[in-house]
Amino acid sequence: MSDRNLAFIYAPEIEALSYPPECPFKTARVGLTRSRLVSFGLLGLPDRAEVAPQKASLADLGKYHTARYLEELQRAAGGELTVDGLHMGFGGMDTPVFRDMFDYSAWACGAGLKAADLLLSGQADVAFNLLGGLHHAFADKAEGFCYLNDVVLACMRLADAGKRVACLDIDAHHGDGVQSAFYHRNDVLTISLHESGKTLFPWGGFENEIGVGAGAGYNVNLSLPADTYDAAFLTAFDRVPMPLLAAYQPDVIVLELGMDTLAGDPLTHLHMTNNVTADVVKRLLRLRRPILVCGGGGYNVENTVRGWALAWRTFGGEGEEDDFSIGMGGVMLASSEWAGGLRDRELAVTAERREAVEPALNANIEAVVRHVFPYHGLAPQPPLTPAQTYS
Repeated sequence: MSDRNLAFIYAPEIEALSYPPECPFKTARVGLTRSRLVSFGLLGLPDRAEVAPQKASLADLGKYHTARYLEELQRAAGGELTVDGLHMGFGGMDTPVFRDMFDYSAWACGAGLKAADLLLSGQADVAFNLLGGLHHAFADKAEGFCYLNDVVLACMRLADAGKRVACLDIDAHHGDGVQSAFYHRNDVLTISLHESGKTLFPWGGFENEIGVGAGAGYNVNLSLPADTYDAAFLTAFDRVPMPLLAAYQPDVIVLELGMDTLAGDPLTHLHMTNNVTADVVKRLLRLRRPILVCGGGGYNVENTVRGWALAWRTFGGEGEEDDFSIGMGGVMLASSEWAGGLRDRELAVTAERREAVEPALNANIEAVVRHVFPYHGLAPQPPLTPAQTYS
């Protein structure tokens, strides 16, 4: 255990809210993660608290979203989809119209604001809002299962309190809504590592998208080729986010911890395990900053639940000697899944996969170094040699 105080933001009310059954976005993931943590004895302790949020008010939501958009979102949730609503993105394949579309999103945003407030007050060192991570929503447009943007609202709450905010997004999808919100600002550094827009929605987030005006150099994108695996990702993480975070010196970090990066996710094309999750958490803890963790994607429900539970466990400082597969019938399977335990098995990396991933990823890393690092006073780094990379 550590001396960090963790807060798990959860509203029992969301258990009655869901997306349509055919939609890949499953709200039950959060409750299942909570149950997993309770069963492991990792939730409900004085320093591992469950905290109830309130649903975000229209005034809260209006800090980012337009009044007209909020009006149309509520109208659509009530069963009335107008032409204006269609133009705002409602009714697409990834933005279905359903009864709970406003309420669930408002709860997610309220949970994000509660998490931010806990960090600002010092009541928590790490706050989990797994209800959120709705990073595709724009001020006046829905996209990618996202109707309201809890990530933007939480970052704004922290920045408005005078904090330097770093928003680090390692969901498989580019956080285009968050990028749009802060593209002109330098009080929120946005860093997104995501599957390349060449192969995955929302088809953007390239290395030359670096911000404009005061925000130039404060919007960072690193594209991951399809089939990116653990060691390749960690090399990229050490080469790009870690130096930038050290240079920027944020007061607080907002982490979008999507689990759609995991091998076996039905909507993405990466080849990673949740061991990366633990490794990323350990790196961020070395920075000794308050951290707000948002949920995000993850469309294999069991893999997502296990990955989020592993992240909570790692933030809490529980040691590797605590093997939660013991006594649970943990049986490794010859796939991306195994029953019992939290850590994934390691996945073999073929020579063909290395040859497909490494040159493209190294080129993207060098593009970020070239485009962004000078804004932060970081000296150019020599390209990595094969012996230095992806081991």
